[in-house]
Amino acid sequence: MKRILTGLQPSGELTIGSLIGGISQTIKYQDEYESFIFVPDLHAITVPQDAKLLHERIKKNVALYIASGVNPEKNTIYIQSDNLYHTNLAWILECNTYMGEASRMTQFKDKSSKFKNIPVGLFTYPILMASDILLYDADYVPVGIDQKQHVELARDIAIRFNGKYGDTFKIPEPLIPKTGAKIMDLQDPTKKMSKSETNPKGIIYLLDDEKTIRKKIMSAVTDSEAKVCYDPEKKPGISNLLTIYAYFKKVTIEESEKEFIGKNYGEFKTKVADIVVEELLKIQEKYNEIMKDNQIDIILNKGKEITTEIAKKKYEEVVKKIGLGR
Repeated sequence: MKRILTGLQPSGELTIGSLIGGISQTIKYQDEYESFIFVPDLHAITVPQDAKLLHERIKKNVALYIASGVNPEKNTIYIQSDNLYHTNLAWILECNTYMGEASRMTQFKDKSSKFKNIPVGLFTYPILMASDILLYDADYVPVGIDQKQHVELARDIAIRFNGKYGDTFKIPEPLIPKTGAKIMDLQDPTKKMSKSETNPKGIIYLLDDEKTIRKKIMSAVTDSEAKVCYDPEKKPGISNLLTIYAYFKKVTIEESEKEFIGKNYGEFKTKVADIVVEELLKIQEKYNEIMKDNQIDIILNKGKEITTEIAKKKYEEVVKKIGLGR
């Protein structure tokens, strides 16, 4: 079975956009591949983080993934910083990466423009990402189009290293998910719902309570036409709510449209709120059960044990080939 490696970002609270656009894909992959899921907490600190919040979110977000349907029996789940071989290998890979390659990373250009003093880690983190991938001989790395360039860098580094020192790393392939449902901001349906957005009114978090969920959906921006139909260009607000409804109801958008023929926006929003509340409360119930005991620690300890053994073997092979140590 081919191996897939996915990162689970610990920065920010998970939203229904995270669930529909990302977690749902991870759930699908776990039945198709040998799946490795890691929490890239070292990547998170390339930009300023609140230490307490970061620490809390690491376990919290793992628990939410599992509560949402990610099966720990089908996935090896681990924390990046639990395994020192990630950073050890990253240094060796940095010494086999050219400045020109690292400078071409478009995400660095975008993110660095927000800083007066640019952290070095923001520049080198794609090489740490290459280490994350190459340590485990991943066949595929699911990424959005904006991260594809980083997997290509990992490929270039692996090919160069293999050429200099002999066959060592598997050459990974980026796996661009088929275009899935993109969930938009409830207050500005022309932009994607983002966990980093400053206005929480447009975002439904997975741990929002029932009252908050209903209030956000009932106050979602729509239009004045009073017709429930899917047209992202002319009716972005209604189209977004139809997408959300169809996902949680497990029906097609076309079936959802038919259900609301002749219904007003108030009736439509109430139904959307009902199904979102119903499904999120199920996730929250499972989440609370998981967080009550030490299930997460058991899962992460198991993941640490499995991945440390794999990473140690790969790292020692690399060290021997380049002449380090005794």
